[in-house]
Amino acid sequence: MARQKVLCLAASVGLMFTMFGACPEAAAQAQRRQPTARDTLTSPEVLSDQRVTFRINAPKASEVTVRGDWMDAGGPVKLQKDEKGVWSVTVGPLKPDYYSYSFNVDSVKTLDPRNAMVKQGINSLDNLFFLPGPEAEFEALRNVPHGEIREVWYSSSTLGMQRRMHIYTPPGYDSSKDRYPVFYLLHGGGDEDSGWSTVGRAGFILDNLLAEHKAKPMLIVMPNGSLPRPTTSGTAAAGGAAAAAQDRFTHELLDDIVPFVEKNFRVLATAENRALAGLSMGGGQTLRVVTTHPDQFAYVGVWSAGIGQNAADFEKRNATFLDQADKVNRIVKLFSISVGDKDFTFNGSKSLSELLTKRGIKNELHVSGGGHTWINWRHYLNDFAPLLFR
Repeated sequence: MARQKVLCLAASVGLMFTMFGACPEAAAQAQRRQPTARDTLTSPEVLSDQRVTFRINAPKASEVTVRGDWMDAGGPVKLQKDEKGVWSVTVGPLKPDYYSYSFNVDSVKTLDPRNAMVKQGINSLDNLFFLPGPEAEFEALRNVPHGEIREVWYSSSTLGMQRRMHIYTPPGYDSSKDRYPVFYLLHGGGDEDSGWSTVGRAGFILDNLLAEHKAKPMLIVMPNGSLPRPTTSGTAAAGGAAAAAQDRFTHELLDDIVPFVEKNFRVLATAENRALAGLSMGGGQTLRVVTTHPDQFAYVGVWSAGIGQNAADFEKRNATFLDQADKVNRIVKLFSISVGDKDFTFNGSKSLSELLTKRGIKNELHVSGGGHTWINWRHYLNDFAPLLFR
């Protein structure tokens, strides 16, 4: 009898509803609970006309907005509250693609509690959703052979700690004895090594390219380019400070990441079988690596990154690299620069291309529409990967 009373007490405070029929009163109460708006609402809801409806139950909130990466500019969109306390708004129509978004509830960034698909950054989260359509087929989950995304831990001598990277291995890697070329792919500021395999869709993009025989089988190494900030003394010019920070990643990449990959995976360990590309911060890191070690990578992609407002300072600091155009052109088979026409890095990317051309270093400038978003960077990967290791 005492045991039954204890169980019923637990059920009455919500710790358990039933246990072997011991608490019929608590079970009846649980069954009578009516669903609330929080239980039944759908968010996001992709409509047939490619519009998308967002909803969140926040009856005590005074203002709710949503911001997503389909917005090139402008402020967030306000939601409207109904009589049940559910806030909603419909946006679009949007072009088929993957999108990230988050709510702001009374000035607090808030995830969508009805959507478990998220993108992780170094200190924040965002929700994701997929709007299917022909334009998004290149990054969609399709019925094709799939590679694997592996989480790999390694020892960083640069930082004196264990660090993680994601590595894509192509379909058939484990059953094959072949050695593969390697594409080192870098994320941007605020993200970490899972970015390219989640919102970046790198694995699915390569799966689809390989299934269509548009790219060569390769490994894609996606390291964490967000290094802890160093403790420094004194002051430095902005360009010099940025270069110093990029140098730490250069050491991490060349002294720790590349040797680990070449020791533990079946890869071709020569410059002509290595590619390096990155977006935004990762584009700056890519540029620093190639200007200081131009003999290490035969294929280079700088996306949504450039040389800033002081081209003369960049030219001065990178004189050694710029003075050896013949050597660079022999080693680097592809130097590709991509940027959106609404991207705040547009002028810097254009200046970089112009400076390289002036100094005799072959390069290609590709200008797309859109801004500084994953919407562009996934397309840049889809366009860049087929050009590698040819």
